[in-house]
Amino acid sequence: MSNVYTVTQVNTYIKNLFVRDYNLGNIYVKGEVSNCKYHTSGHIYFTLKDITGQIACVMFAGQRSGLKFTLKEGQSVIALGAVNVYERDGKYQLYAKEIIEEGLGLLYQKYEQLKEQLEKEGLFSREHKKEIPAYPVSVGIVTARTGAAIQDIINIAKRRNPYVQLYLYPAQVQGEGAAETIVAGIKALEKRKVDTIIVGRGGGSIEDLWAFNEEIVARAIYQCSIPVISAVGHETDVTIADFAADLRAPTPSAAAELAVPDVRGVLYEMDKARNALNRNMEIKVSLCRKEIESLTLKLEHLSPIYQIRQKRQLLVDLDQTLNQLLHNKIIKKRHMLELYIEKLEGLSPVKKLNKGYALVANEQGRIVNSIKKTAPGEKLRISVTDGDILAEVTQLTEVNRPEG
Repeated sequence: MSNVYTVTQVNTYIKNLFVRDYNLGNIYVKGEVSNCKYHTSGHIYFTLKDITGQIACVMFAGQRSGLKFTLKEGQSVIALGAVNVYERDGKYQLYAKEIIEEGLGLLYQKYEQLKEQLEKEGLFSREHKKEIPAYPVSVGIVTARTGAAIQDIINIAKRRNPYVQLYLYPAQVQGEGAAETIVAGIKALEKRKVDTIIVGRGGGSIEDLWAFNEEIVARAIYQCSIPVISAVGHETDVTIADFAADLRAPTPSAAAELAVPDVRGVLYEMDKARNALNRNMEIKVSLCRKEIESLTLKLEHLSPIYQIRQKRQLLVDLDQTLNQLLHNKIIKKRHMLELYIEKLEGLSPVKKLNKGYALVANEQGRIVNSIKKTAPGEKLRISVTDGDILAEVTQLTEVNRPEG
């Protein structure tokens, strides 16, 4: 009895068989809901059954965010998940990741397959997305002629910028042949060469929106040379057209806001730019004027006429200065001359003679101002005011007079 295994070993071995089976790792299972229980932990436990069999299922709380309806007894659904073994009980069950109602299953599967195919071809690549024009002149709209979608787009576009021209291609957006009319609308507006195209409609079920999941619509959007904004359904609705478009808007109203800029904001920015331009121009003109004035002044200073005028003025100034200096010099010299004349007059012998003094000189003309310079018998000439007196020295008498 060498080949004896524990229950746990057997359950683990069986579990590994399930894990290695690729088909069981991602499988769609269709059936009727039975024994459905919403646990307080958030997990959902239920059974899927058909006429001849049943399988236990569980959807953990972390997967419930994608469940858009409440499971009910007897409801036909398709569950996507992995079949695995719960080792403790030795039972296999389906671990559901996604649950959809059976009627939507085939459409959803077709949607996923086409989405995966087009994504591999690069139709959804960001590098192929075109920029939406910031200031369009014309906007084309592919949607139904009647309905809330077109009214919302028109109202918002006219409110934001009434100067933008809107072109409507009235397309069939639901039912047989809808995809073909949408494609025709895209091509017609592309031929008209509008700046932006909005493709969309209001909300609805997956069947109502299916025209926007068709391959021909996705390829027409991708191949269009004009930027396309998709606006299909409500914010939670996502179609193939949304992935192929250059920009997705959650609603038709949002598409109008994305396609048409608010002219009030544009005008405000234009006013700001105009005011800034005027200020800059005024500053530039003022600076240029000051520079011209400075250059003009410099040119005047360097001109020959100005230089001659300056030199002439300098000569005039120097002449006046020289004349003034000469005048001052003459006055000063004249004053000094007057002083010298007075001084000379004070020292003049004639003046002395008029005061009673006499000038004594010997025969040789030498002044005799001391008894030592003459001798008895020598003839002297005594000059007085009105003439000369000839005299002879007869006696010399020395007298001590005080110096004064």
